[in-house]
Amino acid sequence: METGWKLVLSLTALACVWTSAQAPLFLFAGAPAYIYNDIGGVDYWVWFVAAHLLATAAISPFVGAISDLIGRRYIALAGSLCIMVGQVICGFAHNMDTFIGGMAMTGVGTGINELTVIAGTSELVPISQRGYYLAAVTLTVAPYIPSVMYAQLIASRSTWRFIAVLTSGSALIAFAMTFMFYSPRLPETARRHSTVSERMALVKKMDLFGGFLSISGLALLEIGILGGGYRHPWTDAIVLAPLVIGIALIMIFQVWELRFATHPMIPRSLGQAPRTLLLTMIITFISGANFFSVLMIWPSEAYNVYGHEPVGVGIRGLPFACGTLAGCLISLVLLSLLRGNIRWLLLGSSIVMTAGCGGLAAARVDNIHTVYGILFVAGLGVGGIVVPASTVTTYICPPELIATITSLTIAIRIVGGAVGYAVYFNIFVNKLKAELPALLIPACIKIGITNKDEIGAVIGMTAESLIAEIRFLPSMRTKDDAAYQSIVEAGQLAYANAYPWVFYASIAFGAISILASLFLEDVSEFLNEKSVTPLGNLRERGDLPGEDEDSQRN
Repeated sequence: METGWKLVLSLTALACVWTSAQAPLFLFAGAPAYIYNDIGGVDYWVWFVAAHLLATAAISPFVGAISDLIGRRYIALAGSLCIMVGQVICGFAHNMDTFIGGMAMTGVGTGINELTVIAGTSELVPISQRGYYLAAVTLTVAPYIPSVMYAQLIASRSTWRFIAVLTSGSALIAFAMTFMFYSPRLPETARRHSTVSERMALVKKMDLFGGFLSISGLALLEIGILGGGYRHPWTDAIVLAPLVIGIALIMIFQVWELRFATHPMIPRSLGQAPRTLLLTMIITFISGANFFSVLMIWPSEAYNVYGHEPVGVGIRGLPFACGTLAGCLISLVLLSLLRGNIRWLLLGSSIVMTAGCGGLAAARVDNIHTVYGILFVAGLGVGGIVVPASTVTTYICPPELIATITSLTIAIRIVGGAVGYAVYFNIFVNKLKAELPALLIPACIKIGITNKDEIGAVIGMTAESLIAEIRFLPSMRTKDDAAYQSIVEAGQLAYANAYPWVFYASIAFGAISILASLFLEDVSEFLNEKSVTPLGNLRERGDLPGEDEDSQRN
């Protein structure tokens, strides 16, 4: 019974770590207009999302190796500390640059904590039951399903800075729970290399150069994609240079990993089912692209197309969140029930994801109730892949590579999210750039606004989601509510015409995921009742002298 309570408390601590990792991006992404309206940065606020994702992707490949050396417990404490520090920085930020820096620090903690939860839970429970336990841990994020509503209500009723109070408090609870209750034994690598010199030798073997190539290449690619056609023409050197250099660095990274790296970030031996592992990584990349894109883009569509009332915006964010959680839970349970027959499960999820995300292109200003159903379907598909795909990789990789493969899976999902979000955001802003003048200029002229500067101000304020401020323009002060509403409706129509192109593009991503799913193998032979890392007392964890000898005897 004592061991049972140890397991329950350890999983509870990991659940707190999981929710604290998800909360910052979920909440802040629900209220960007309030943030940039207060501290500026309207033309580059998107980088707080990109910086968070890039930081998560940057740290993830190294978390597994580090946690193998110092233990899951201490790396989880470090992750929660990073989130706390990052969120304090965000809460006190007085310009967008500082806020972006805080979100980058938070992203480091998110990458650490996501890996710790998936790898830590997978190690504590029997392999055949990982789906059930991961489903239970994932379910604990349920209180954050209305994250958009929370963000809108907090920001509109008081100040968006209180979001940082909530997120840093969540990280503090995770830190305390981990410190008190999460006590797994040290991983085998740490037990074999118990001295400082041995562990430092292993640290030196980490592929830091490969990490530099991959992240710098990805960051430059993001800079080019996010700026191209929006802030600068595609032919400008300021767009072409980062694009070309970024692509070149990514290609050099691939050559480095395949030919020259002594200890590559991506193990050259991909475990017991290399084809399935590789295809699962591809599917994970696609699901990351669609998950983060809908997660980040839909709240702005709910805000700009259907109105700014906080509760209404929050309600519009619920279907996708509920669908994602439901899809995740259903797939994780089915993973254990089907005992390794993953092809049809991930194929079905990929089809549902593609249909749902593509179906969002049908959203219009007058069919929000139909869109609710489509959002739920999109969430089911995305949720059916995001975490379950990471779980599949733990089935087929060797026990000593669980942390490494899990970290790579998380990194690939985040990279997919970063690339997908950059591509989708670029498509959206370039379409919006054409739609706003086409619809707002005639609307302004129709109500008697002919001053070129004021028409430009109307277009600019609509682009920045500052609709209420339009009412205070000199020409608008003499107009009635009907005239003002006609401008608002023209802006909503412009947004409604721009968003569908994002979801058309998602169909192409989804098709790749469907194709990859068709070639997955049966992995039932790798499932058994063995737990990789049992819980132990202080001496078994290696926190007391003589651990190595004692643990070997145990």
